[in-house]
Amino acid sequence: MSGPGSGATRFARVRARLEAAQPTRGWSAALYEFLLFGFKQGWACLFGALMLGMLFATHFFYPVNAPIARYDVLTIGAILIQVAMLAFRLESLREAKVILAFHLVGTVMELFKTAHGSWVYPEPSLLRIGGVPLFSGFMYAAVGSYIARVWRIFDFRYDHFPPRWMAVSLASAIYINFFAHHWLPDARLLLFAITAMLFWRTQVWFTPFRKARSMPLLLGWFLVALFIWFAENIGTYTRAWVYPSQGATWSIVSPQKLGAWYLLMIISFVLVSLLHRPEKPSDPV
Repeated sequence: MSGPGSGATRFARVRARLEAAQPTRGWSAALYEFLLFGFKQGWACLFGALMLGMLFATHFFYPVNAPIARYDVLTIGAILIQVAMLAFRLESLREAKVILAFHLVGTVMELFKTAHGSWVYPEPSLLRIGGVPLFSGFMYAAVGSYIARVWRIFDFRYDHFPPRWMAVSLASAIYINFFAHHWLPDARLLLFAITAMLFWRTQVWFTPFRKARSMPLLLGWFLVALFIWFAENIGTYTRAWVYPSQGATWSIVSPQKLGAWYLLMIISFVLVSLLHRPEKPSDPV
């Protein structure tokens, strides 16, 4: 894991000080590692957490008759968050480039899905492309930002990672299916099966403190997809976007959406893997 040099982000310097601590053994050491794990996870989620905070704040407190549309405020706010994170060295330029890539990928999907009625953005705005307000791309970017940051922060390593061309081919097929299933049979179950075949042996190793821990990568993806599903419920509760079943009154987003988010996680992960090459653990395991 690279050390925090003069060009490191502010978080990297704080993390170095926390990791230099010498907690006593036993339960206190375990508690310290758990709290440090939570701190690192929270930092990796910073962009997404701030976006969710804006959704809540504008839903409950933004005036209905304000001269600037709520969606436009969300777009401006997302841009200001990004600028501030770079200016205060809370995020690296490389991570910002990942966010931009996910913004573009997400916006293309949003344009297609809203055109086919999968969900709608019910409020007016100026900063939009067709029926898609520009802030929506930042919601996808938040996922990419999290993966890129958590990969670096926890120094991810992998056992039995499949060849890159296989992972890229799978991600491409998943992305195509998000569009093609409107005309062709939905290949989602087949894609789940291929995912399981490719990654069932893959273990991700992460280092919350000093000792590397591991879990099946398939399980890790599910946990992140579950978290995103919770966040999506928050987004629809604030009426930032609405599914057809939520037109009259809010209801929980269908658990079936977990499958879609799981597949989107794979696309996100593979895109980040093009920047962070999956490496094997440093020591034999």
